[in-house]
Amino acid sequence: MKTVALSRVPERELFPGYRARLVHSERMTFSYVDVDAGASFAEHDHPHEQVIHLLAGDFEVTVDGETRVMHAGEVAVVPPHARHRGTAITACRILDAFAPARDDYR
Repeated sequence: MKTVALSRVPERELFPGYRARLVHSERMTFSYVDVDAGASFAEHDHPHEQVIHLLAGDFEVTVDGETRVMHAGEVAVVPPHARHRGTAITACRILDAFAPARDDYR
């Protein structure tokens, strides 16, 4: 069994204001993200299913034209190929899970 000390995983800036520690299994990628208040990412899509678990803060997310404000403890599912974007209303901590694993994040 492999274990990972998250504090020892180097941070990577995914988008301006989005700093992630990335952990990969054979079939999944887990992205532990700290987000600055006001930081956003442009609308995009990818072939991965994505589960957004908002651990702390308030985050506005739009998936296929439907916008919601998420609060700490809420989870959203982004289907494969769905157009989506997001903006941190406050500083946030997010756990994103992707399946299959994101080779572009390795």
